[in-house]
Amino acid sequence: MTEREKILGRIREALSVAAPRPGGAHAESTPAAASVMAQSSTPRSWLPKVGEGYAERLELFRQQSSDLKTELRVVASTGGFRDELRRLRESDGWKKIGAHAGTLVKGAIADLGLPVCWTDSGYKVEELENCDAGITECDALVAQTGSVLITSRSAGGRALSVLPPHHVVLARRSQLLADLPEAFALIRQRYGTDYPSFISFVTGPSRTGDIERILVLGAHGPRKLTILLSEE
Repeated sequence: MTEREKILGRIREALSVAAPRPGGAHAESTPAAASVMAQSSTPRSWLPKVGEGYAERLELFRQQSSDLKTELRVVASTGGFRDELRRLRESDGWKKIGAHAGTLVKGAIADLGLPVCWTDSGYKVEELENCDAGITECDALVAQTGSVLITSRSAGGRALSVLPPHHVVLARRSQLLADLPEAFALIRQRYGTDYPSFISFVTGPSRTGDIERILVLGAHGPRKLTILLSEE
């Protein structure tokens, strides 16, 4: 018998044994299994707790952002986006940016005075790669994990949040959600059965620690993530 035949034989043998269905008699045969099944139906019972008020959520999101090396800047109103983007332009020496035609984005970059690669229609990938920053909107911010929920519809396609080395996210106070269950509920409510082609939770800048456990930012995407949050 060849090695291939041995492997296929083991697969056939494994498939001949029926797997227990979640919630079935076999799955609940032990107290531990029953406990896991009970918890799986109510994820908030085992996920980290999140405060109910906006102030508590903001403080948790701020703490998570710091731990994740995400820069969070809170402004009084959406008009403050312009000032913060100008500061970033000067401090980081931006020469060109990528953006999409979102309401917040268009207003924020109106007088930035930089060439813009718009990703809403046809564009050259090389042009977007040469941008210093990609400025996008988002679907939500998640206090529990410090994540940014984006989709191809909310963030100007699939590449704008990935190719430029600096990803800047614009968000409103009302978009700061408590936890992951609330974020998934938002996706279901907003998109129903017509899901975007791209859904992602961005949790800090791109990173890897594969080589000698040394943390390297920007390994597979932006090395810098900045979130501008309007309290308006």
